[in-house]
Order: sequence, then C-alpha cells, then structure tokens
Amino acid sequence: MSETLIPQIGSYLASQILKQPNRTIAADEPLISSGLIDSFSLMDVALYVEDTFGVRIEDTELNAETFDTLTQLAALVESRKK
Repeated sequence: MSETLIPQIGSYLASQILKQPNRTIAADEPLISSGLIDSFSLMDVALYVEDTFGVRIEDTELNAETFDTLTQLAALVESRKK
C-alpha cells in the first residue's frame, strides 16, 4: 500500500502545501526537520491524511519523529488502517 500512499501524499504536499505541483518529493526526504513544511502546514497535512484515508492522527504525533518523511507518514496511515 505504501507504493500508492507515498506518491499520493507527496503530490498533495507539492501542489497544495508547497505550491510547486511539478516538484517530486522523495520518500525519505525530510519534511519537518529540513524546514520544507512548517507547523501550520503540518496541520493541513494531518487533516488531509485524516480525511483522505479515514485515519486519526493524534496531536502528539505531529512531530519530526513520526511525521518527517513520506515513508513515515505512509507507515502511520497503514498502521491505523489495520
């Protein structure tokens, strides 16, 4: 499932958050720790993930330890869908 989640979330980030629809975000590219997305954008990403994939993300999980790469984000979604 990650092979579909990662490009889908990456596409959303590039077009809606970064406003760079042609940008490709690598699965292991740091999002938060690199400053690519900020804390305000993080909330938008969390809401998108919750609405799109029907999972709940706790506020305490919105940090670089659990939410810093597309791979981590996809793994979090997959763990909640089981």
